[in-house]
Amino acid sequence: MPKTHWEYTLYVPHDPRAVGICRRTLRDILTTHHLTDLLEPAELLASELVTNALRHTDGPAAMKIRQSGPAFRLGAWDTDPTPPTITTATPTNTSTSGRGLRLVNAYADDWGWFAVNGANGKYVWCELGTKPD
Repeated sequence: MPKTHWEYTLYVPHDPRAVGICRRTLRDILTTHHLTDLLEPAELLASELVTNALRHTDGPAAMKIRQSGPAFRLGAWDTDPTPPTITTATPTNTSTSGRGLRLVNAYADDWGWFAVNGANGKYVWCELGTKPD
């Protein structure tokens, strides 16, 4: 029987190529754990969270994914302790920012954040329901 409790963390440098590396790693892990129904939403959400982590800081970041029973959680850690906020202005077709947390809020079953070790950064997470293949 497949193990339903697992966790992976991928630490990445402050490099825009890290977002694609996180997506490919996530795809491999979800495929290995027979969670292919989560591929598209999880890749979208991971892209948004890791992009935000890299866009709003100068330091490294990390993508963390875990499953505990039916709950699948993914998130991104960064070095900025500033709380994430959803912009109040609606992004236009030509806007280059302001969609990330709106997408997370729309696609995830739940999301939130917490400070990490005081002023040492934050972790923004979201959850998706699972239906194993």
